[in-house]
Amino acid sequence: ARLRVIPFQYNPDTMTRQLEPRAMGGEGGDKTEVYRLTGPPRETITLKIEIDAADGLEQGDPRAASTGITPALSALELLLYPKSGTVIANAALAQAGNIEIIPPEAPLTLFVWGLNRVLPVRITSFSVTEQAYDPALNPIRAEVDLSLQVLSYADFQHAHPGYSLFMAHQIAKESLGATYVTSSTEILGTSFKIL
Repeated sequence: ARLRVIPFQYNPDTMTRQLEPRAMGGEGGDKTEVYRLTGPPRETITLKIEIDAADGLEQGDPRAASTGITPALSALELLLYPKSGTVIANAALAQAGNIEIIPPEAPLTLFVWGLNRVLPVRITSFSVTEQAYDPALNPIRAEVDLSLQVLSYADFQHAHPGYSLFMAHQIAKESLGATYVTSSTEILGTSFKIL
């Protein structure tokens, strides 16, 4: 598979992360298992991406002049589409009478937010607000609201690259967290105690 990188034109001003623990016990469950975790938390990331053709139009970029921001929007949207070649091949198999046709797999998508946050994700929500157009009605400015489900080792088979990528993320997080816990115990009076 070919690696495709879709850079954000501008870093989003804010990003919201929601973590939901995967716990065995507690409310409605076995009270003796209240601290047992069945895996890493389910994490959802939401952010807004801004895309603008103004710089390209000012610099005389022929692609911006002829298509606006449609290529950038298309690159993002294609993360949600099965490859057309696979769809056509599956249609031919169905027409030939093949009974079992496996649905196409989405590409492995990584959300890269600096060196300490490289996460396999699945897009769960994608909303585009187009804000301005050129004379040919190509969008030249838009905001894209994204919701991403972080995929952890609990979501992958052991041999899948996403498994190893998430494990590397968790190990880096553990290392960073340990440096904070160690350095902050002398500074803080009362805090969480991890036994």
